[in-house]
Amino acid sequence: MERHTAEKRVRELHERLNQYSYEYYVLDQPTVPDAEYDRLMQELIEIENAFPELRTPDSPTQRVGGQPLEAFQKVRHDIPMLSLANAFGEGDLRDFDRRVRESLNEEYSYVCELKIDGLAVSLTYENGVFVQGSTRGDGAIGEDITMNLRTIHSIPLRLKEPVSIEVRGEAFMPKKSFEKLNREREERGETLFANPRNAAAGSLRQLDPKIAASRNLDIFLYGIGNSGNVNIRSHSEGLDYLDRLGFKTNKERRKCKDIEEVIQYIKEYTEKRSTLPYEIDGIVIKVDSLAQQEKLGSTAKSPRWAIAYKFPAEEVVTKLLDIELSVGRTGVVTPTAVLEPVRVAGTTVQRASLHNEDYIREKDIKIGDEVVIKKAGDIIPEVVRPIKERRKGEEKEFHMPGHCPECGSELVRLDGEVALRCINPKCPAQIREGLIHFVSRNAMNIEGLGEKVIAQLFREQLVKDVADIYQLTKDQLLQLDRMGEKSVSNLLKAIEDSKENSLERLLFGLGIRHVGAKAAKTLAVHFETLDRLMKADVEELTAIPEVGEKMADAVVTYFHQPEVLELIQELKEAGVNMEYKGPKPVSGDQSSSYFAGKTIVLTGKLEALTRNEAKEKIEALGGKVSGSVSKKTDLVIAGADAGSKLAKAREFDIEIWDEEKLLEELNK
Repeated sequence: MERHTAEKRVRELHERLNQYSYEYYVLDQPTVPDAEYDRLMQELIEIENAFPELRTPDSPTQRVGGQPLEAFQKVRHDIPMLSLANAFGEGDLRDFDRRVRESLNEEYSYVCELKIDGLAVSLTYENGVFVQGSTRGDGAIGEDITMNLRTIHSIPLRLKEPVSIEVRGEAFMPKKSFEKLNREREERGETLFANPRNAAAGSLRQLDPKIAASRNLDIFLYGIGNSGNVNIRSHSEGLDYLDRLGFKTNKERRKCKDIEEVIQYIKEYTEKRSTLPYEIDGIVIKVDSLAQQEKLGSTAKSPRWAIAYKFPAEEVVTKLLDIELSVGRTGVVTPTAVLEPVRVAGTTVQRASLHNEDYIREKDIKIGDEVVIKKAGDIIPEVVRPIKERRKGEEKEFHMPGHCPECGSELVRLDGEVALRCINPKCPAQIREGLIHFVSRNAMNIEGLGEKVIAQLFREQLVKDVADIYQLTKDQLLQLDRMGEKSVSNLLKAIEDSKENSLERLLFGLGIRHVGAKAAKTLAVHFETLDRLMKADVEELTAIPEVGEKMADAVVTYFHQPEVLELIQELKEAGVNMEYKGPKPVSGDQSSSYFAGKTIVLTGKLEALTRNEAKEKIEALGGKVSGSVSKKTDLVIAGADAGSKLAKAREFDIEIWDEEKLLEELNK
C-alpha cells in the first residue's frame, strides 16, 4: 500500500471506528457486530505498524494503554473544581431553596442529576482533540492521568466539532465490571476492592495504563469548566451541547420548576437506586440559569447555586443463616452473622459483626431471623435489628460457648470487659491473627504476606511464630498456591527489607496489649533500643506522660514471659533491627517551632515525603498529628487527591497548606 492510499484509509477507519464506538459506548445502540469492529481495528493497527507516522494521539488504537509512567505530573485547573455543600434531608433542601429565592428574588428553575459514585475528572480538548485529562485533586491542582483516561471508550478522542473546551465528569466502574474484577482478584488471592468507587479511583491512579484499560471503566460528563466562545445560557443547554459534541451524559437528569419537583425526583431515584447499572450516592441539584449561577456566586469552599443531596444509610432485609465465632489476636471471641447474600450500598454482604453476646441479647437476635442490615458510614456491615413480626417459631436463640472454638480452652470475661476471651497463649487462632498483624502495613509492612498466604504458611506448619517468617526459604514458598518465581522473589526481598524497620514498627507488630501504633512510637522514641525498654519497670514507664498504668503493666508483663524473651532472641539472630531510627525529639524549648502545640492532619498523597515521614518530622517539632479533622484542628496539609478531610477543613475554616509549604516550614 502506498502512503497516500494508507493516509486516506486511516482517515476512513478513524471515522468509522469512532462512530461505532459512539454508538456502542455512548448511545448503547450498536449498529455492527463486534467482529466487524474488531476487523476494522485490526486493519488500522496493521496500517499504523507499516506507517508509524500515521499513528496519531486521537487514533482509536491508542485506547489500549501505552508504556508505564514513572509518576503523575501535577495539573493546575484554570477554573477550580469546587466541592458541593451537602444536604441530608428535606429540611436542608428547603433551606437551600430559601437562600436561592431570597438571593435572586426572581423566577428560577433547577436541574437534578444523579450523583455518580466515582472519581471527578477534567478533560481538555484543543481543536476537538483530547489532549489532557486530570483528577480533581484538591480542587486547584490535580494529577495528569491522560494515558489512563484514553482507555475509557466512552471518552471521545476527537469531538464532532473542532472546538477547544475543558469539560468535567465522573469516571466510574459499572456494577458488572466491579463484580467481574473482584471475582478475578479473589481467584488470584488478591485483596478485594471495597466498592466500585475505590476500584475506579485505584484503576485511574495506576502508573501502568494497561491496568486501567483492563478494568472496563465508563464516564458521565456533567459540566463545562471552560467553554471558550460557546454561547450557552443554562446548565441544561450545556449538557445538550456536550451530547452534540459526542460526550456521554446521564440521561436520567431532569429539569424541575421548583423545590417540590426536586424532592419528588429524589424520592423517585431513592427507589430506583438499586436497579441502576452503576452506583450513585445522592442527587446533585443546580440552579439552571448560568446568569443566575453567576449572581449567586460561590464561597471559598462551594458554589451557592448547587447542593448535593446525600442518601441516608441504605438499609436492606436479609436472613440470618447462622452465627459463627472468630478468635482475634488478643483472644477476644467475636460473634459474626452469616447472611443470605444481599447488596448493600454498592457491595454484596454475606457477613456482619454482631459485636458481642450482650449486643445479641439487647437486640433479641435469633438464628433464622429476617434482619435489617446497613453499612455504618456506608462501609462496615452491621445488623440493625431483627424483624420480630416475621418470626415463624423456628428461630433459635444463640448462646456463647464456654470454651474457645479454636483450641478448646475455657473462655473468661475479664473485669470491666464485655467480651469473652481465650487466654491460652498457644491458641492457633491467636497465633495466626498475630502473624497477620505482625506483617500488616502499620507494623512490619511485609508486602505479599496477606491473610491467605499467612493462613497457608500456618496450616502447612511453615511458621509457628513471627520469628519463623525470617527463616522461610524459596523452596518452601514455591510450594504455596499461586506463588511463582517472581512472587517468591519479591516476597523474600520484602521480608529482608523489613529487618531494617525502625523499632516502633516491631513494637506495634508484636501485639503487646494496650500498645497501639502511637504508643509504640512513644516507647521507641523514649527508650531508643528494645533492650532498654525490656529492662524498664512500671514506675519508669508511667513517668512517660502518654503511658498509663494499664499500658505499663501490660509491657512489663509481656517482656517477663520466657517465651517472649526466646522470641526476641530469635528475631535478633535473624537480623531484625531493635533500635529507633526516626528523628530524635528536639531538645530544649520547642516553642519556636511553628508546629509546637498544634494539632495537624495529613490528607491526600504527598510526593517528597511519605505520610509517616511527615508525621515524624512534625511530631519531632512538637506538633500532634491527628487522623481526623475537627474544630480543634489547627492545620490541614493536603496532598494530591485529598478528599473529605480537605472538604471538612474548608467547612471549619481551618488553615490549609500544600506539601510545598510544609517542606518550606520544615527546612527553616
